[in-house]
Amino acid sequence: MQSFRFRSNAHRSFAAFLAAVLVSSSFAFAGATAPRRMSPETRQEILHAFTAELVYIRTNFPMGKTGLKLKDGVITPSGPELQTLMDMWGPAVKPGDQARISDVIIKDDHIHFEINGGPLHREKWYRHIQIQGAGSTTVTPGGGTPTANPRGSYVDLYFDKYVPELTGPELKQLLRPVFDFDSKSALEAYLESVPPKVKEAITKHQVLVGMNQQMVIYAKGRPPRRVRERDGDTDYEEWIYGEPPQDVDFVRFVGDEVIRVETMKVDGQKLVRVEREVDLGESTVAKKNADSHPSTAPTLRRPGEEMPEGSPQNPSTVPPVYAPTPTGPPGSDPGPNWLPAEAGQ
Repeated sequence: MQSFRFRSNAHRSFAAFLAAVLVSSSFAFAGATAPRRMSPETRQEILHAFTAELVYIRTNFPMGKTGLKLKDGVITPSGPELQTLMDMWGPAVKPGDQARISDVIIKDDHIHFEINGGPLHREKWYRHIQIQGAGSTTVTPGGGTPTANPRGSYVDLYFDKYVPELTGPELKQLLRPVFDFDSKSALEAYLESVPPKVKEAITKHQVLVGMNQQMVIYAKGRPPRRVRERDGDTDYEEWIYGEPPQDVDFVRFVGDEVIRVETMKVDGQKLVRVEREVDLGESTVAKKNADSHPSTAPTLRRPGEEMPEGSPQNPSTVPPVYAPTPTGPPGSDPGPNWLPAEAGQ
């Protein structure tokens, strides 16, 4: 009888254990279920809520056709690759700038957000109108080719396989590496995009060696005076803040980086700081001209092709450009005013 009770209790314990395993497995399976695709109703709500929305920018957007890609909180291009695009094409917007989301396009696996009109000016509807004139002449008003928009850019927010169902706050959180929807001022938005040490210095109106020009402007404002000088082979620019009998700060830049801060105190004491106090990841100091110029100048000559020798009458290697031939019957005298363009200059 005791043996039977033991086996019975053992069976009940095993059954309870098996039930617990099944319940936990069902919860795990439910948690692993893939999210459903974004519904048409949510698509319309997202388009309506985000189009024309004003945001503050949290990262650099380069001009040109290359925008940004955002996936799992990681921005590409970034680092040196993004800096190269910024140096080559210039910035469309920078951290702290205010921009408007001008277009939102929801595609299969990503959402496309254009800011400030996007990288290209869109063609208007009336540019496609054709007018049939006399003599079967067709005129298209306004031309036809889109032009670059230096103020616009875009970011593509990518997902795994497809765009899932999202709420507005969830989408804003995913876009936080590039857009700030919550800040009330440009300074507040910019401070959220810089390292903590830089943020503290800006709030205290201090300049640190290693800052860039935008950081100094947020910390001290635009300089009342600027001086450009040369130290050996290095060109530099000095921003001067303050007037005696107050403290005077001399902030020296090489390229876009602060390399020296000198403060003249009211009592005549001079404080100089040259050691890097903040590291932004890579030096922005401009390289010497010798490093930036190619060793050989570009040419349009084909391999093995020689340039024509300049004649004594025309020492320039560029062939002379002549004025248009005056109209008249063939063989008529062109007249005394027909001269090479160089002679008429």
